[in-house]
Amino acid sequence: MPRVVVVVGARPNFVKAAPVHHALAATPGVEVELLHTGQHYDHALSGVFVEELGLPRPDHYLGVGSGSHAAQTAAVLAGVEAVLAPDPPAAIVVPGDVNSTLGAALAAAKLHVPVVHLEAGLRSGDRDMPEEINRIVTDRLSDLLLCHCDEAVANLRREGAPDGSIALVGNTMIDSLLRLLPLARGRGAVERLGLERGGFVLVTLHRPSLVDHADRLAEVLAVLRGAAERMPVVFPVHPRTRARIADDGLDAGAVRLLDPLDYLDFIALEADARLVVTDSGGLQEETSALGVPCLTYRTTTERGVTCELGTNRLVGTDPRALAAAITAELEREPRPAPAPIPLWDGRAGPRAAAAIARLWSPTPGS
Repeated sequence: MPRVVVVVGARPNFVKAAPVHHALAATPGVEVELLHTGQHYDHALSGVFVEELGLPRPDHYLGVGSGSHAAQTAAVLAGVEAVLAPDPPAAIVVPGDVNSTLGAALAAAKLHVPVVHLEAGLRSGDRDMPEEINRIVTDRLSDLLLCHCDEAVANLRREGAPDGSIALVGNTMIDSLLRLLPLARGRGAVERLGLERGGFVLVTLHRPSLVDHADRLAEVLAVLRGAAERMPVVFPVHPRTRARIADDGLDAGAVRLLDPLDYLDFIALEADARLVVTDSGGLQEETSALGVPCLTYRTTTERGVTCELGTNRLVGTDPRALAAAITAELEREPRPAPAPIPLWDGRAGPRAAAAIARLWSPTPGS
């Protein structure tokens, strides 16, 4: 029986991997194992995601924890090797672009275990982002490249990836979003926080290039304080960012700083926000699927499709530009929902599982 190991490690990975894990588990004659690297180890950032997404208890837990990029990647590399080497599986699935993705891909490639990269082909063009390095190297190591949009396919072809290694399957993150959104809204997070649907701004900012610099973070908080004079602003804060705000004595004013939210409460807020301000990749996708306006506080994005077909706008990293964009967005009438992005339809997981199964059961003529 073919055995597939699905790797998760950081919060977005669980959302992307769950639909693939479920679809593989439902595939006759396939055994699936879940390997959690422990890159995110706080319950709110990992454990609760496993529960809410319906994933089983991990078969393997590495507990790599935090550390520098090199230390974290090395710990994942050694840990995954120890799991795979005694009994190599038919394939390993690595989602996204975090250090767990790269470490697991390296371990598998060195053991000649086929690597499947979920969310392959994304490129920001900014190699100052550690995630960009992880994406490029993981794609080069992978035997099967699962893409969520035509732009990703074009990137891989331009870099010389063989057509036979590329499969356009759609966005598995949107599978999780669409499946769980009714349940999420039913829990009443918006009402519990005293907010009105369509009447608040949701913020997520976590990149070290911003939150590790007190002056830059202070400038953004000043912009958010200004926005909070017009409309409630809620900011679920990563523990590291909250510590930075406290240690540097930064002023959040009327901005509501929340503890990290579980997945269901977060997507309920996201779906009912008037506007989302973020530096995250995944939120650019989720807001586009939800039809919620999104301002991305970055100079580049690896998810260009969300600007071309979705609701995302790249505003750069000048706080004055961010302030102007927030003001303009809050003054305009809410936009009608855009047309769905192709294959972001809630059925990407089964398409991904079918592509993976073809690694050992190729279709005639393929």
